[in-house]
Order: sequence, then C-alpha cells, then structure tokens
Amino acid sequence: MLRYSISFLLLFSVCFAQTPDSSKTDICKKKQIITLSTTGALYIGGMAGLYQLWYAGYPQTSFQFFNDNDEWLQMDKVGHTYSNYHITEFGYKAAKFSCFNETQSIWLGGGFGLLFLLTIEIFDGFSAAWGASWGDMIANTGGYLLFATQQQFWQEQKFRMKFSYSPSKYAQYRPELMGNSFATSLLKDYNAQTYWLSFSPASFVKQEDTKWPLWLCLSFGYSGDGMTGGSFNPQEIDGVALPHFDRQRQFYLSLDIDFSKINTNSKALKTVFYGLNLLKFPFPAISYDKGSGVKGSFVHF
Repeated sequence: MLRYSISFLLLFSVCFAQTPDSSKTDICKKKQIITLSTTGALYIGGMAGLYQLWYAGYPQTSFQFFNDNDEWLQMDKVGHTYSNYHITEFGYKAAKFSCFNETQSIWLGGGFGLLFLLTIEIFDGFSAAWGASWGDMIANTGGYLLFATQQQFWQEQKFRMKFSYSPSKYAQYRPELMGNSFATSLLKDYNAQTYWLSFSPASFVKQEDTKWPLWLCLSFGYSGDGMTGGSFNPQEIDGVALPHFDRQRQFYLSLDIDFSKINTNSKALKTVFYGLNLLKFPFPAISYDKGSGVKGSFVHF
C-alpha cells in the first residue's frame, strides 16, 4: 500500500508540473512552483508531524484492516467526509491559482485530498493499535464526490459541509479516549461535534424570482449523544463504575450563512470568509432524538 501512495504522490507532482496549455505564461509557471512547493511541504510536514504525535509511540505490525463501521454512531465517518470535502476544495483552489482549467483543478484537488487521507489509513494499517478502515476510505471518497460533482455540473458549491462544537459532559468519564482539554476534546469527543449540510434555497432559482438572500442557508445537522465508547458504552473502567447513558442519534434543522456568497473585493475578508465557511454559524435550531423528541434551542453551536 505504501508504494501505491508514493506513486500517487509522484503522479500528483507530475500533474502539477505540466502546463495546462502551450501558451502558459511565466506567471502561471511561477504559480505552479509556489503551489507544488506549498502543497508538498504541507503533505510531507503534516504527515511527518502526525506520525510522530499520534503513531510513533505505539507498536507496529504488518499491514492490517479493522472494521470500525459500527463505532461512534458513524460520527467518525461523517467527519472523514467533511475533512476530505474541505481538503479537496483547498486543493482545487490551489490548482485554479496555478492556471489549471476547471476539470484539471477538480481532479488535482481530489487527488491531493485522497492522497492525504490515504496516507493516514496506511499509518493506521501498520499500527497494532488500529487498522486501515474501508469505511474511512469510502467516507473520504464521499467527501471528494460531494465537492467534485457540484463543481463539475454547477461550477459552484450549492451544498456545503459545516462543523460545530459544543463541550459535552461525557469526556470527563474517559478523558484519555475523549480528550482532557478543549483542543483534544474538539478532535476526540464525538458527542460534542455536529456536522451540517447547508444550502441556500435561492441558489436553485433565479435571483429576481426570490427575496431569500443567497448567503442565507438552511442547514441540516447530525450528531451523536451518550457515547463513552466506540461500539458500546463500558460499564466500568479500571474498576471504576461509569454512569449509564443512552446512545442516540440527533438530528437538527437550523439556519446558516454561506460566506462565499457575500460579495467583497477585499482579499483579507475573502480569506477570513473562507475560514469561517468551515464552521456552522450559530443560529436557533430545532433538534430531534428518541430520548427528548423534538425541542428547540435559542442558539446551537
């Protein structure tokens, strides 16, 4: 598997080194050098750092697969889709900056995203504590397809994946697994995460036919609650009893803002808006789960 990853990286480099047409200017060539250097540094530096922080302290084994599709109410799989959606968008924008055409940029953006996350799966596969997951790889591909199909057919993102976080009460019971600080819980506590799919109804009609603002979106969210373990909640940890919690899925309906639809000529604001578009904007929300039924909240983060 590792040799396939390296081959894919070389192919990716060759693609970026190619000119999109015979009339490429010196400016485009310089942009391609900048893009290749930046993405290469992000990939190599990111993977080296991740390996040292996450994998180096665990024993290694021969490559193996692990079926984790029933864990965390599939919140981790939605997270993989979200991650590759945005990594693909980053790669797409980098390719467009380098003067590649629309189709080339979509493929190159997806290639960068899939390579980045495939490498993580390879790390997992050689770690005795984990294993590569087909479910993760399918979810990664879903994130690419969500971006690529919209960009190919609409030349824009009518549906955007967003993320929000609100600290949960569950991490305190298993801090080593679910985080013992804001930063670690942000990544590890799936009870505290919500993933959203936002779209503006105005993007599907002519602007003169609606008063709905293009930047104002409806947003559907998904989360999990009551989870203190992957596939099941343990009754005790190291001889200490844990409270009983009902594991349940939660669904949300709310409003959101698509910052990419707010017109501005400021490059600084465009950069800020790009970052903000990773996150769901706080708005009132309606939620549903089996335990509480339908309820409303003034603001959901």
